[in-house]
Amino acid sequence: MSSNGDDAVKTICPYCGVGCGIQIQQGEDLGDVNFRPWGDAPVNEGRICIKGGAATQVIDHEDRLTEPLIKEDGEFREATWEEAYDRIVSEMERIREEHGPDGMGFYGSSKTMNEENYLLQKLARRYGTNNVDNCTRMCHASTVWALRTSLGAGAMTNSMEDLEEAADVFWIQGANPGEQHPIANSQYFRQAVLEGATVIQVDPHANKTTRSFDIEETDRHMHLQLNPGADIPLLNVVLKTILERHEAESDAGWIDEDFIEERTEGFDHLKETLADFDKEAAAEEAGVPLEDIELAAEKYAMANNAAIFTGMGMSQHTCGVDNVQNEINLALITGNLGKPGTGVNPLRGQNNVQGTSDVGAMPNVLPGYQLVDDDEARESVEAVWGFEVPDEPGLTNVEISHEAGKSVHGLYVMGENPVMSEPDGNVVEERLKSLEFMVAQDIFMTETAQFADVVLPATTWAERGGTVTNTDRRVQRMRGVEKVHENTKHDLDVLMEVGSRLFSEEEFRFDDVEAVFEELREVCPIYHGMTYDGLGEEGLHWPCYEEGDEGDQFLYEDSFDTESGLGQIEGVRHQPPAEVPDEEYPLILTTARLEEHYNTGTMSRRSPTLSRQHPENFVDVHPKDAERYDIEDGDTVTLRSRRGEIEVKAQVTEDIKEGVVWTTPHFAAASANRLTNDVLDDRAKIPEYKAAAADIAVTVSDGGEPTGDDPEPADD
Repeated sequence: MSSNGDDAVKTICPYCGVGCGIQIQQGEDLGDVNFRPWGDAPVNEGRICIKGGAATQVIDHEDRLTEPLIKEDGEFREATWEEAYDRIVSEMERIREEHGPDGMGFYGSSKTMNEENYLLQKLARRYGTNNVDNCTRMCHASTVWALRTSLGAGAMTNSMEDLEEAADVFWIQGANPGEQHPIANSQYFRQAVLEGATVIQVDPHANKTTRSFDIEETDRHMHLQLNPGADIPLLNVVLKTILERHEAESDAGWIDEDFIEERTEGFDHLKETLADFDKEAAAEEAGVPLEDIELAAEKYAMANNAAIFTGMGMSQHTCGVDNVQNEINLALITGNLGKPGTGVNPLRGQNNVQGTSDVGAMPNVLPGYQLVDDDEARESVEAVWGFEVPDEPGLTNVEISHEAGKSVHGLYVMGENPVMSEPDGNVVEERLKSLEFMVAQDIFMTETAQFADVVLPATTWAERGGTVTNTDRRVQRMRGVEKVHENTKHDLDVLMEVGSRLFSEEEFRFDDVEAVFEELREVCPIYHGMTYDGLGEEGLHWPCYEEGDEGDQFLYEDSFDTESGLGQIEGVRHQPPAEVPDEEYPLILTTARLEEHYNTGTMSRRSPTLSRQHPENFVDVHPKDAERYDIEDGDTVTLRSRRGEIEVKAQVTEDIKEGVVWTTPHFAAASANRLTNDVLDDRAKIPEYKAAAADIAVTVSDGGEPTGDDPEPADD
């Protein structure tokens, strides 16, 4: 669709999961694509953050991939699409013949659309493997696991609209919406506080969320600045306080006895778990005064409607599932589920991370979160697809990376950048080098694409149409302008071609995006009632089971989608991070994102506007640690862990707790994920990005002597 002159195309911002509507306009020069506000967009009503306003800056960037590339003798050469397809198909056929279908792995992408991820996971299953995953694994896999098993669906229980209108208390733990979901924070959460709601923020780092709720003449904001990895002790103090106060004041409404009796199971297990729990010791372990935690517990329990918001600060731990389960426990015992203004609500970080999981780009589920080892669900999908689906869950993306060069010999990467996104990035590079074959489908030569054998030039978010699903389950349509570079191809067209050549036109050739969405509806119960046209400009929330349904603003009004129909309460105990400070690495390293940048930085680092804000990485250091290590604000320091080291600027600030250092994963030259720990939650298989042992020293330069406690300079 072209948009010359005064015409503009309504689409969705390609960055975070809020799902803000924007408009784009294409001039006479196809590369001249500009941002325009969409004043009555359903989610954001025209407001946009700095990333959204700068989103069009990368569409015609000089680094765009514009021709297929094939690697020969270690060097890339330009190739025709026919050569590229021949190489991909022949290598994938060879790998399946020599190693079996599980010899391939497939990476979907939350930066691409539902239809594309749907077709990628269908391709993997037609190939004969469930080795398909997406970056949900790195962000919210533990949240999805806990929500799905304890409540029924791995998604926000409520919508941002009903939360703003009805919530009295916002409990925000391990999430930083002021930085990572700015429009949701300003338009929904802060607005609610201005109208009388209270915010309890639980985070090791003071940040833009903290400052956004510093509203004059109110005391409706608490920041519980806990130690990284101490979320379970803190929440257990909250739960124990509520149980104790209920015993002492049974008529005060500290817990919802009727809700517990009628709609949950497992309450006795929670009480047994906390029977001998030492609140004082736990508060000390969390690093937060006990009276502050008890006051926060009272504010939550006494609210008419209290909503929990959770993020990667909770999920990215080896105990991530337990972290989120404890949030679910808190909501269930107080009856804060199944009605407006309540629930447990994961704030999703990428514009289609929810949808990519919804459509089945995960190793253990088919579209609509139907388990691959559920015979009835699998057979219903097979009836539509016309081929058998493997009945055992496959490898997650981190497990695929672990098996590269071992059981996994080939990799199909669509729009993902594991060298930057996975922990222990130095080792990830070595694993990718050991593959027999890799194809990377992207818009730029990413740090991962450099290791590929075939690189395919894709189109950007602004050049094609499709659907994405935002953080509160709203399925929305994206619309595109004309292609900027003639020889690039849409991800969907590439997948259709590869699938048709490997298997058959009947299985993988579709007339257009809408036709793919129609097949998706057929196999995905939660999307079944949606039509492509029916999404319009407003979109629809899932679940939407029948045409004409408007989707649910909140879930679980009458029952939970568990086997018993009851919400599952389960007491959990503290599990420290896999790596704790010691004499060699005496600091705790934790990581998070910036408002101005986005995940691996593939797009945001190429935006002049965003790069001016933060051109390079930095590390936050507490003043007492700075004094101990002889670090001054602005010094270049070497930050290191057992896995590697990076050089960054030091920012001396009380935003971080003493003994903790904080940095970001956005910058390839100094990514936090060169340092993070490659250990996983046993169930969800999510890495522990949020806590690792680290050390820091002023960087040695010009032949000088090292400073700080460490007597030796870091290796170059």
